[in-house]
Amino acid sequence: MSNPNFPITRPRRLRQTSNLRRLVRETVLTPADFIYPLFIVHGRNIRHEIGSMPGVFHLSVDQLAAESVELRQLGLPAVMLFGLPAAKDPLGLENFAPNGIVQQAIRELRRANPELVIMTDVCLCEYTDHGHCGIIEGTQILNDPTLEILGKVAVSHATAGATMVAPSAMMDGQIAAIRQALDTAGFSHTPIMGYSAKFASGFYGPFREAADSPPQFGDRSSYQMDPANGREAMREIELDVAEGADIIMVKPALPYLDIIRQARDRFPDLPLAAYNVSGEYSMLKAAARLGWLDEKRVALESLISIKRAGADMILTYWAKDAARWLST
Repeated sequence: MSNPNFPITRPRRLRQTSNLRRLVRETVLTPADFIYPLFIVHGRNIRHEIGSMPGVFHLSVDQLAAESVELRQLGLPAVMLFGLPAAKDPLGLENFAPNGIVQQAIRELRRANPELVIMTDVCLCEYTDHGHCGIIEGTQILNDPTLEILGKVAVSHATAGATMVAPSAMMDGQIAAIRQALDTAGFSHTPIMGYSAKFASGFYGPFREAADSPPQFGDRSSYQMDPANGREAMREIELDVAEGADIIMVKPALPYLDIIRQARDRFPDLPLAAYNVSGEYSMLKAAARLGWLDEKRVALESLISIKRAGADMILTYWAKDAARWLST
């Protein structure tokens, strides 16, 4: 006999079986949500696991055809390319060289998988001997001279066959400068994904090993965002939108779910990306290896939280594993 004083509504009624829970699930992950970052290096037959990022590799260009086959089989639609140059210099000249490492990678991926969405990171830090995202004078990062270099990089990537360019340097005006450079070079059809709200985060540590990009002096707090500032993040996104960004991004993801939610509410009509960065990946990998967490469960829970917060697409090092988990 039911208790007349007990509420009639019982949410547990809809949680009783797996299929019932699936029917009422509000947020659904699919492989089509993921963008897979790739780190490309010079040489041949190179597939070296990155120490701080288990399951993520440095790959030479000759490995990319097989990689693209696997991505197609898993239903993953897109990659984000990061290149490690043969040599570094103050301007990062290989960054916009016709036969630079990313340009080679773009051409090989385009040949192997014509339908793949090839996104490219547009920044200077991997290529410069000082490790900063802009041109320097002494210890100052120069904003406006850097814009010209970023434009050259974007045009070089588009010329090689990139689908989309994604500037991450956090220089003021970078979207407008790249849009102008692309349009002038005949690439008005090439979209731009803005790293619009990119925070000066401690969660980038493993990436700096992967991309060999730690700054040689100071840090990046003078151009990346203060983690304490949410209103400023909305202003940064507004500026990118006004300058012509086709997709906006929040980076990192998990410590900034509130920013993703604010961005979704503030810009409901724009595609929104979130970057599930290296530190988010590596800390859960480490805990899983110690037996403290179930990797599959916490990885998928993390990705669901990012999408539930409002992201349309997620850059994640779990892309391939997550695609496999979701198919079983």
